[in-house]
Amino acid sequence: MIAIVDYRAGNLTSVRLAFEALSVEATITDSPAVIRAADRVVFPGVGAAGAAMSNLQRLGLVDLLREIVASGKPFLGICLGTQVVFDHLEEDGGVAGIGLIPGSVRRFQPTNRRDKVPQIGWNGVNFTRHHPVFDGIESGSEFYFVHSYYPAPDLTGDVAGVTDYAGVTFASIMARNNLLATQFHPEKSGRIGLRFLKNFSAWKGRLPEACSC
Repeated sequence: MIAIVDYRAGNLTSVRLAFEALSVEATITDSPAVIRAADRVVFPGVGAAGAAMSNLQRLGLVDLLREIVASGKPFLGICLGTQVVFDHLEEDGGVAGIGLIPGSVRRFQPTNRRDKVPQIGWNGVNFTRHHPVFDGIESGSEFYFVHSYYPAPDLTGDVAGVTDYAGVTFASIMARNNLLATQFHPEKSGRIGLRFLKNFSAWKGRLPEACSC
């Protein structure tokens, strides 16, 4: 069973429905017992960083999420759920994140007025190293994005995919041990996104050796 963490963010139902389309059992929950008992944990969301972290603290979920990742259980962050796993976010005047990935989340500062913020729509994701969740998906495939801020990990070894927008090549996929995090929305990315989620549903939380592929 997959636990979808309910921290009062938007878009949780879309994620559950995507797993249902794959015949994968998934439940939206804020229960520590249910989250601990799950085979995998998904941490999605749409919204503002400050409110998200406040809700996580109020629900007592910050330490639980750190515990889940430390346990080795497969963990997937999506969009806002990716951003708040970093150390620091620029949004809302500066917000401390959970600290699962060293680095920060920065706002796009486009110099070309054609580059709209937020970025809304499809964009390519180029894989920088192999990951089991990429099986059957070509590097350069397009996924769906909705965001004004982008991840900036401190360590290049945490980056598994990159995307170009508004003059920035940013990390759109992070992978660290059993933690996987995407700035895009696989649940809104059609057939390719469903393949991504299907692969995650079978992933055991282990990474291959890093390569330069």
